[in-house]
Amino acid sequence: MEIVEEVCERGVVERRVGLKVGDETVPGIVWLPEASTGPLPTVILGHGGVVHKRAPEVLGLARRLVRHRGYAALALDAPEHGDRITDREAARAMRRSLQARIDQGPGAAPPRVMDAEEARGWANRVATHVKELTALVDDIESTGFSDGRLGYWGMSMGTGIGLRFVASDPRIKAAVLGLAGLGSGMGGADFETAARSLQMPILFLFQWDDELMTRESGLALFDAIGSSDKTLHVNPGGHVQVPVFENDSAELFFARHLGPGV
Repeated sequence: MEIVEEVCERGVVERRVGLKVGDETVPGIVWLPEASTGPLPTVILGHGGVVHKRAPEVLGLARRLVRHRGYAALALDAPEHGDRITDREAARAMRRSLQARIDQGPGAAPPRVMDAEEARGWANRVATHVKELTALVDDIESTGFSDGRLGYWGMSMGTGIGLRFVASDPRIKAAVLGLAGLGSGMGGADFETAARSLQMPILFLFQWDDELMTRESGLALFDAIGSSDKTLHVNPGGHVQVPVFENDSAELFFARHLGPGV
């Protein structure tokens, strides 16, 4: 990774970086303790749809993992998100569409079904970003940035892509997933197949009144996850109303499975 810019605030170093993957440089952010000098336990953070690598929920969890646990955290912009948006009007339209569905309330809007063109675009973005996340792990391992204790956290689209990623990469030791379901715009049979292949410990978060995912789809996804060590946390509220205390749950989950940091 090439460091583009670095700042430090209250003991947390934040580096804007570029990860070279093929012909593209993928923008990302690294967070790590100010005093760190060697390899660290590392959590990769996958952002949701229509947001980016420094969305509040990503930034908040990254900083607490650094400050409370002495971990490093990393996030990349997914294709057509953040600094990688190529069609800004299409991005604005997608944000408006998602907000309209949320505004209708749980169960009011029918489950979203992708047309053939949308499905192809989604599949291409998923495949591209899984490749990029794999390249990220290759990079942090080869440079000695990580000590091999790797975790993943990603909600909504961060699960739609991230579940496939962690299923394909045995170097990920534990993952926090959620706000996703089977047959709810996350893709076809390959998504369920990936879920059934999971073996690492999983913490799965779901909102009981999610406007974008039905309860049945979320429970079906949790049931499909093949890991014997899996835990489901369900809270009342909508898709963007995950309680802040679930960050405590994620932090403790990673501490349990990745061990102490610096």
